[in-house]
Amino acid sequence: MNRNLRLPGVILLLGLGLLLSGCAGQVTSNPNSMQLGVEFGQGGEPQVVSSSLQIMLLVTALSLAPAILTMITAFTRIVIVLSFVRTALATPQLPPNQVLIGLSLFLTIFVMAPTWTKINQEALQPYLAEEITQQEALDTSLGYVRQFLFKQTRERDIALFVHLADLPRPQSPDDVPTYVLIPAFTISELKTAFQMGLIIFVPFLVIDMVVSSALMSMGMMMLPPSLISLPFKLLLFVMVDGWHLIVRSLITSFGS
Repeated sequence: MNRNLRLPGVILLLGLGLLLSGCAGQVTSNPNSMQLGVEFGQGGEPQVVSSSLQIMLLVTALSLAPAILTMITAFTRIVIVLSFVRTALATPQLPPNQVLIGLSLFLTIFVMAPTWTKINQEALQPYLAEEITQQEALDTSLGYVRQFLFKQTRERDIALFVHLADLPRPQSPDDVPTYVLIPAFTISELKTAFQMGLIIFVPFLVIDMVVSSALMSMGMMMLPPSLISLPFKLLLFVMVDGWHLIVRSLITSFGS
């Protein structure tokens, strides 16, 4: 098996890591009995669990793949900003949803490629080669994901969920549980996406106001202003190479 990036394997490994970390964050009693993937014999030596439990974990991780792709990657910000662009242009059917989602997915892969490459090289491939254990692969992959999440998450949002979870004040990023970090990352992404959407809306709003004022001054109040402003919006968007500016702003907003 070559060492090229394998997106399904990476997502599967992330799903397992998030599943196990979420369980670990909620366990407060008898932690030895909740070790997934390992059971202890009479002498206290670890033994590998049955394959049926491993298959169950794999199926669970696959079911989490859509949520993983949308909630712990750049997808949320990208798709919301592109939706704002379509709304600002007043073209609700152009680009079509398939094109918008497809572009968002490929931009997400582009932004997340460095993180996924590290996971593939240092977690997935060594695990497939039986050089590291499953737990080591999960810990390594989850560590790289947490680095990305912390980089894009505001401290205020982390503090909110730490307070809501009634946890002690974290002294380092390692003290922040993953189940606290993910929702904090999500609302940070929503805020950033809406900020970018507001900036995108401003020039098109100005065009709408100018066209509406011109029509009212000419006494043409029965003519829909959106019908007249649409060509000017499209002309402005094409002249400034709007898709180039939007995509560049999205990519650079992640520090890529």
